[in-house]
Amino acid sequence: MGLKKKFIAAALAVGLITPFAAQINETYASNADQSATSRIKPENLNLTSAWDKVFPQSKNVKHSKVAFVNRYGITLAADLYEPKEYVGKLPAIAVCGPFGAVKEQSSGLYAQEMAERGFLAIAFDPSFTGESGGTPRFVASPDINTEDFCAAVDYLSSLPNVNANRIGIIGICGWGGMAINAAAIDTRIKATVTTTMYDMSRVISNGYFEYEKDEATIENERQQNRINLNRQRSTDYKRGIYQRAGGVVDPLPDDAPQFVKDYYDYYKTKRGYHKRSLNSNDGWNVTSALSFMNMPLLSYIDEIKTPVLLIHGENAHSRYFSETAYILMKGDNKELMIVPGANHVDLYDNKKMIPFDEIERFFGVNL
Repeated sequence: MGLKKKFIAAALAVGLITPFAAQINETYASNADQSATSRIKPENLNLTSAWDKVFPQSKNVKHSKVAFVNRYGITLAADLYEPKEYVGKLPAIAVCGPFGAVKEQSSGLYAQEMAERGFLAIAFDPSFTGESGGTPRFVASPDINTEDFCAAVDYLSSLPNVNANRIGIIGICGWGGMAINAAAIDTRIKATVTTTMYDMSRVISNGYFEYEKDEATIENERQQNRINLNRQRSTDYKRGIYQRAGGVVDPLPDDAPQFVKDYYDYYKTKRGYHKRSLNSNDGWNVTSALSFMNMPLLSYIDEIKTPVLLIHGENAHSRYFSETAYILMKGDNKELMIVPGANHVDLYDNKKMIPFDEIERFFGVNL
């Protein structure tokens, strides 16, 4: 083989020659179609038919259960909410979060509310959680969970009653960071809203309130976390089962920080408890934290071209995540809204605090 042919073969192998690769893919498309592993096909999920949300059902919204597949072949379960009466194709919104919650909690509340306001909306369970597929269970991933949002856009764009050029997303808490990351890669997302956003890479890598620590302390803590998490990997493999992190602390210590008490008040009481929620029960696999420690979620948010609205509570312990994201975004396509008097969890379900009018305005203008 000549030098030129060797270079072309090597470049094609690593995807450097995109136009040529596209021609090759087209040439062999018919063969790929014959392979079952090349097909995008949902698995059969056991979806609950009864209304089991932690919020009341709206009489003005049609609700149904749906499923779709992400790029890793994982089938995601979702609740679809649409107005009972509408004309033409609708703008659509995909909603997910908080981190460790399920679609029957905050994301479903948001989706139903947006449907009442004239949007088609879905609230989905992330990969490995809730009613969605994927094994092992109770795993989080900055890559796969960002992809979950993109897969939701795949699904919405395929619906005959959706305008594929008018799709937005809402990320709550830890899925706020995933939503911004998705907006940085998926040009089909025309507008993004985050509420009470967490940057999970930052908090897992550096701990809470790292702005109060010096660099040496942060580095030492991160190294100790690496040691502990990798030790847990060895233990899990020997035992043949993944250790769970435990969810929201229960019983609640008297000296718990206020934001932990707020989490308890939502996840562990009738207000927001759900049997499939990780935070309400045994939590994530402990080793899920590893993949966030060296995969920063917000690396490219300064390249987002579409509008982003960051909403946070004035009294939220997590407010600094949204404020930092706002600074990192360089264009004039960003808005930061601070809700007076609100804490982190208020924006989960307190409809007097959640600025739905502002969210409707934002999507109305930008979708």
